[in-house]
Amino acid sequence: MKIRQRPHKKARIEIIPMIDVIFFLLVFFMVESLAMTRINSMPVSLPKTASSSEAIKQDIILTIKADNSIFMNKTPVTLETLGTQLAYEMHDHLQDVVVVNADQTANYGLVIQVMDKARQIGVRKFALATEANGKK
Repeated sequence: MKIRQRPHKKARIEIIPMIDVIFFLLVFFMVESLAMTRINSMPVSLPKTASSSEAIKQDIILTIKADNSIFMNKTPVTLETLGTQLAYEMHDHLQDVVVVNADQTANYGLVIQVMDKARQIGVRKFALATEANGKK
């Protein structure tokens, strides 16, 4: 009695399912990173500009709303306590940029006072948040 042996098939690695998984992960992380770009700021009506702003690292965002309330990364603060809380948040990173996210109807004097408080603790770089006008 003769036993027939099947010829051995060469092992193959199918990469198409792996490409699908990698593509899914890529899309997931792209969408997630876009959703996190302004996670620390409060919604305000920003002034419109014709120029587009470049992306910067956003560790500390100071938000001044239309009713002149002040927030630091979504945490409400007062002008008196802003200096100490900002110094605590930036204890190791005074060279980082502080983003000032002020509503277009906010009191201009209050915006300057907030920036002055930040300068008093050693912040030297500020970025003023604006909204693109849409015209190019």
